[in-house]
Amino acid sequence: MKHLALTALALLLPAAALAQHEKFTADPAKSTIAFILGTNHGDDHGTFHVQSAAIDFDPKAATIAGAVVVSSLSGDTGNGSRDKKMAKDVLDAPHFAEITFFPKSYTGTLSLTGDSTLQLSGVFTLAGKPHDITVTALIHIEGGAATVKTHFVVPYVAWGLKDPSFMMFKVAKEIPIDLTLTGALAN
Repeated sequence: MKHLALTALALLLPAAALAQHEKFTADPAKSTIAFILGTNHGDDHGTFHVQSAAIDFDPKAATIAGAVVVSSLSGDTGNGSRDKKMAKDVLDAPHFAEITFFPKSYTGTLSLTGDSTLQLSGVFTLAGKPHDITVTALIHIEGGAATVKTHFVVPYVAWGLKDPSFMMFKVAKEIPIDLTLTGALAN
């Protein structure tokens, strides 16, 4: 009788409530990375291209793994010569074609429907140099669709990348990033 009651309960619960392992896969065409490069002549806005993003997680065990991969050659500010200089001299794209984030842990409660706010900790690798970071992620899950948004600042000069300032042209030493990953959730 006990077995029958447990079986009936399992059939009544939604599949997402029983799922322990979930996978989020972003659609690069619907995902964006925007940045602002502050200069003494005003702000320059730009984007990068998400190559791929796949995150595996278990909300019951609070474990997470996966990768967000960005092309370091894809930086686009609308100024071709500046973009080439950024890729070659600052990001060293000929040697390090990818910028990556590997999540290692999170804190907060992840809801499989609606909105959640998590603190994601992991390793952000820029120009071949890994850096531990923690970012606040705003997550919205509805049906099989999910969106992850985060805002963080990259102190690229402090992280050892070249300062592109020259003569009278000065550039900020930190760059704010807005990342939006839009994709599908499956178990």
